[in-house]
Amino acid sequence: MAALALDLASKAWVWEHLRGQRPRVVVEGWLRFEFAFNTGSAFGLADHVSSARLVFIAITIGVLLYLGRMLRRLPTTAPVSFAAVGLFAGGALGNLHDRFVRHMWFFDRGDQYGVVDFIVLSWGERSWPAFNVADVALAAGVGLLLLGLRGRMRAEPG
Repeated sequence: MAALALDLASKAWVWEHLRGQRPRVVVEGWLRFEFAFNTGSAFGLADHVSSARLVFIAITIGVLLYLGRMLRRLPTTAPVSFAAVGLFAGGALGNLHDRFVRHMWFFDRGDQYGVVDFIVLSWGERSWPAFNVADVALAAGVGLLLLGLRGRMRAEPG
């Protein structure tokens, strides 16, 4: 649950120090921390959709229940898979926390709940949409899980 702790701590820092402030450049031309409030999902999909929050909460809870079931079935010889599930669950819980706790007032939409994003990667004039530590943990968890499954498939006679 280190991913969850790091995610919650980083978002708390961003909420207190970057909300309403100018971005902080970490590596000129490559990395900056910039407050973003995402009421949708990845890349702002379903932003401004009133029922999106409840749908994302339900999906996240369903995925977490599935991960719990999956953990009981993983072979104890698969430590990569356990790490993958831990990263994935930590990321999911971090963003779920925000969907319950973080809210802002928007003149045109009223009180909105959402997820704090702040990591922005850029190259030249382009930049990747803002994301957070939970998103990194989710992506790393999926990657490790795929590696674990690939290794398991190779190990099984077929």
